[in-house]
Amino acid sequence: MAVPATTDTPVVPSDRRAIRAVIGASSAGTIIEWYDFYLFGALATIIAAKFYPSGSEAIAFLKTLATFAVGFAVRPFGALFFGRIGDMVGRKYAFMLTLLIMGGSTAVIGLLPGYETIGIAAPIILVTLRLLQGLALGGEYGGAAIYVAEHAPDNRRGFYTSFIQTTATLGLFVSLLVILATRRVVGTEAFAEWGWRIPFLLSVLLVGVSYFIRRRMHESPVFAALKAQGKTSKAPIKDSYGTAERWKVFFLVLIGATAGQAVVWYTGQFYALFFLQTVLKIDSDVAYVIVAIALALGTPFFLVFGALSDRIGRKPVMMAGNLIAALSYYPIYKAMHHFAQPDTYSNAMLTLLIFIQVIFVTMVYGPIAAFLVEAFPARIRYTSLSLPYHFGNGWFGGFLPFIATAMVARTGNIYSGLWYPIAVALLTFVVGVLFLKDNTGKETLE
Repeated sequence: MAVPATTDTPVVPSDRRAIRAVIGASSAGTIIEWYDFYLFGALATIIAAKFYPSGSEAIAFLKTLATFAVGFAVRPFGALFFGRIGDMVGRKYAFMLTLLIMGGSTAVIGLLPGYETIGIAAPIILVTLRLLQGLALGGEYGGAAIYVAEHAPDNRRGFYTSFIQTTATLGLFVSLLVILATRRVVGTEAFAEWGWRIPFLLSVLLVGVSYFIRRRMHESPVFAALKAQGKTSKAPIKDSYGTAERWKVFFLVLIGATAGQAVVWYTGQFYALFFLQTVLKIDSDVAYVIVAIALALGTPFFLVFGALSDRIGRKPVMMAGNLIAALSYYPIYKAMHHFAQPDTYSNAMLTLLIFIQVIFVTMVYGPIAAFLVEAFPARIRYTSLSLPYHFGNGWFGGFLPFIATAMVARTGNIYSGLWYPIAVALLTFVVGVLFLKDNTGKETLE
């Protein structure tokens, strides 16, 4: 099997059909994995009451956010474990495993008895399941992004991989829709009592469909070529991080790209939802609808900025997103507070303000899969790419709701939680502009 087309090779119609099939199969599974992972965050307020002892609502909510963050904390370990499998055995095999682990863990959360039934075992098991989810997601994203990128022509890599970039937002969007639909069908009281379990249990069906689709996929042509030539890595972790130069690249990609991307992503979608619910006291159903509409309107812009990065480079698009977000957050959240007041309340304005934040997300996230693929050679790409991505998103991004909420609780200032994402986004902008290398359109096998 040949290495994918380069900038000098046109994409014929049959190639386009093949790439569309690859994108569809990869995206379907990845959307489901994000759906599974983000259900927990979207239902954090209910889970806090079910799995932690009664008492202070604020403390229980913080404990739930900490449990939510645990899933992010272990993502780098999943990146190493599944990245090694992906670089040695194959891209397809690695993200088949992640799909099953994620789906199984999510379904068990839907069956898990609460604190009133099994006591302290409830939060312990819940944390364990979140750990499994985090490990699985640590291996999923890298595999899906690389799989698509290694089928795409070099000069369209940003556009084609941007479809994978929509999956995180679509996974959150689908989770919000399923929650809203379930709540409407069973009623608010029944949903709080037992109906919240239905979205978790639905994962079994979704994973089954996705597994069937992925099982029919072929291996990436780049990896197949490396394997046929005997050039795959025998020790991907050592080859990825065995020298000072490799660690330098890791830290530059982490601080100069993924850290800022992560805080912009989680501020514009998750923290915005928590801010509506817990600070502005917007009804949960209304908050879900506001965020869902903003996500639906913003999602096409992942493709816009992915395609733009093919023309002007990944780095300019991502750095602009970081800077604009950092400069805009404070006035945006001030405006959200203004339009949440009884005399000035406006769902339309709240939706618009979150939509603007989603645009920032699409700027930093749309091109980043292509950027990461181009930053590392193919023979160690799965391992090398996954670690800085999941350190950035798992630690800088995943802990953002907890850190920001804790800062607000400690200071009493509803805007103090914004200083964390602002500082990280500015740091990424400075480091990225000064030191980050842009390899737009290049492919390195070894």
